[in-house]
Amino acid sequence: MDASLSTLVNCERLSLSTNCIEKIANLNGLKNLRILSLGRNNIKNLNGLEAVGDTLEELWISYNLIEKLKGIHVMKKLKVLYMSNNLVKEWAEFVKLADLPCLVDLVFVGNPLEEKYSAEGTWMDEASKRLPKLKKLDGTPVIKQEEDEGDGES
Repeated sequence: MDASLSTLVNCERLSLSTNCIEKIANLNGLKNLRILSLGRNNIKNLNGLEAVGDTLEELWISYNLIEKLKGIHVMKKLKVLYMSNNLVKEWAEFVKLADLPCLVDLVFVGNPLEEKYSAEGTWMDEASKRLPKLKKLDGTPVIKQEEDEGDGES
């Protein structure tokens, strides 16, 4: 991801999938970027996304080597995050996604965390409990159980 990317000032969608990219960099000039596709690379972390944190709505970053979600909180407008087949294995990392105020669609299948809890049959419940605003998880609509329906209004 070299410096020439910053010349793409009006770019709204950028696909750099399948390129052996190791680091997210040089996104500073992309002031209108809404969709970024970085699937099938060798990306290990989310550093570098802060440059597009105010505009990015969709991040497609499946099939990489991401284990930690540090830095995800800068994505203030992110609605869609496709990050299947990465290396996230702890709830402590997964809950960082709760810092994304607009996130409604998440694909997380193929991460060690998802595989462990899917094998136990509790993935959908556990994940949607931690991300209550999600409308879709791994391609499946999230159906909320209305708890204590009579509470709250009097």
